[in-house]
Amino acid sequence: MDVKINNPENIPEEIVKKAIEMMEREEGRTVQEISIRRTGGPDEYGIIPVFVPVSFQRIRRITGYLVGDLNRFNNAKRAEVNDRVKHSA
Repeated sequence: MDVKINNPENIPEEIVKKAIEMMEREEGRTVQEISIRRTGGPDEYGIIPVFVPVSFQRIRRITGYLVGDLNRFNNAKRAEVNDRVKHSA
């Protein structure tokens, strides 16, 4: 995947690549876009990464069980879920 790079000060490509590698290693995710600028001394950079979104599965506590969906519930458990009062935030 190509990383979109915002580098208005033309910081050397080697430094930009190292910044991307560092961010990916520290976060354990893939960088999708990065903005990099000098912030002070010659070796000080401000780095703003944007990571590839991570998909997730919603986990809920239903009738005493942690579940992602109701596929494994029998009809009685599904009826319990449907009978619950829904609260809005």
